[in-house]
Amino acid sequence: MRVQEHQRGHARTVASPPGPREADCPRRVTTRRGCAVAGRLIVHVSDCYLPRLGGIEVQVRQLAMRQAAEGHDVHVITGTPGSGEVRSGVEMLDGVTVHRVAATIPFDLPVHPRTAHHVLGVIDRVGANAGDRLVVHVHAGVVSPFAWSGLRATAGRGLPTLVTVHSVWGPLAQPGFRVLDGLVRWSRLGVQLAAVSEVAAARIRSVVGSSAAVLVTPNGVDPSLWRVSPVPHSPSEVHAVSVLRLAPRKRARPLLDIVEAASAALSSDMRLRLTVVGDGPDRARVERRIRDRGLDVSLPGRLTHEQIRSLYATADLFVQPSVKESFGLAALEARTAGLPVVARRETGITEFVRDGVEGLLVGSDDEMAVAVVRLATDVGLREAIAAHNRAIEPDQVWPRVLETVDRAYEAAAARRRTSASGA
Repeated sequence: MRVQEHQRGHARTVASPPGPREADCPRRVTTRRGCAVAGRLIVHVSDCYLPRLGGIEVQVRQLAMRQAAEGHDVHVITGTPGSGEVRSGVEMLDGVTVHRVAATIPFDLPVHPRTAHHVLGVIDRVGANAGDRLVVHVHAGVVSPFAWSGLRATAGRGLPTLVTVHSVWGPLAQPGFRVLDGLVRWSRLGVQLAAVSEVAAARIRSVVGSSAAVLVTPNGVDPSLWRVSPVPHSPSEVHAVSVLRLAPRKRARPLLDIVEAASAALSSDMRLRLTVVGDGPDRARVERRIRDRGLDVSLPGRLTHEQIRSLYATADLFVQPSVKESFGLAALEARTAGLPVVARRETGITEFVRDGVEGLLVGSDDEMAVAVVRLATDVGLREAIAAHNRAIEPDQVWPRVLETVDRAYEAAAARRRTSASGA
């Protein structure tokens, strides 16, 4: 058997060591990826979950499903109401027990006045006899009232808790975190902090300083779900794609400006067209700009996984204009499908895209337009990057991500023991 060995962000193929034996894993189970604590009780706490669709929701679902498939008892506590018979209550989804704590709030916002009470109630019911198998995994962004309230409750109870921050904290978020840190005394209560990328982790470290370690627990991807066979098209046409929420933070309108500038720089016999997958509050403004400027841009709205894969088979490159991307799951999926990625170098996309290897990294919108032109006109570079992306898996494949998360759970348990002993 051969595996990918990753060093300094890239991979090479090496012979794998012998797999672990049961005797090598005392009090643990042997899985295809190695040893894991046997039968954990994992309780995820997240503002949003299915049926809502977004980066955090997709990742929490995939993580929970894969943990359940490994034999763990996995629960999700969420403020998101269900769309079917269970608006608020308990249901089984994908082998995961989902506890919906939904209040009657306008727009079905994931806010509940008694979040802490309900979160602890669920944990008391499902974890009465769990002992040291229990770990709580809180998933938070900048504005996550349900997650933060749940964290305050679990930290106050002294439960081993991992907090994964899924966003990049800017100047407005950091003062709020200092206040929250004072309220729940994270570092002294044994909470383990983590972020989805080094970029996001660095922002948290700037707030907590040396009082608490900040780990990186990245998002994951399954390459088998994203491999595509490229569909040939006219050499005079270049198809760029982007998958993002049509909201100001994701910068869909600046993306139109970037592609317009790139098109103007190309020769008249070359066509650059853009497909933007997604929906959101900025859609009307985006449509107006496309119409007013006569841009060659398609807005198909939200697409299924299979539809996005089919789109990637026809595409030449992926463009991600956001400057506040903590990780960039859509970009990782596109890179895994073989597309060269154009992105900002100050984002978490640098976890899996190196300049000139998996794509092109830039520092401004003007540079992004130049990078799009470069990939459109330099067919050799574009094909070389695409061939590399199709041949080499990224570091963030699910087996490796699950192993990283499991180590983070161990760190959370260790911090809890240290806190309980008063050390």
